[in-house]
Amino acid sequence: QVRVVESGGGLVQPGGSLRLSCAVPGTITSTFWTYTVGWYRQNPENQRELVAEVTRDGNINYGDSVKGRFTISKDNSQKKVYLRMNNLQPSDTAVYYCKVETVRTGDYWGQGTQVTVSS
Repeated sequence: QVRVVESGGGLVQPGGSLRLSCAVPGTITSTFWTYTVGWYRQNPENQRELVAEVTRDGNINYGDSVKGRFTISKDNSQKKVYLRMNNLQPSDTAVYYCKVETVRTGDYWGQGTQVTVSS
């Protein structure tokens, strides 16, 4: 079992910034290296859409709507993945979830963190 803990959500005005953190406590560093970790958000159709991910090979992918505004980074020593969100817009309002894809035991999701962009 892999525990996934998100933090950093909140209320921000349009044009503002937030940084989300995804921690994977209880995992040893050499195992964390093998994880693909991504941020997803729940859209109005109740589907989770990709925001950004860092693959186990070090590749980075972004959803089209956040390219140029969001930056994902992975700190293997801290066993954390960060999502820096700049120039936030009301359309970015959602619950953001962190997903950890392991090699051997499947995928694990965190509980989600709310991001609200409103004036």
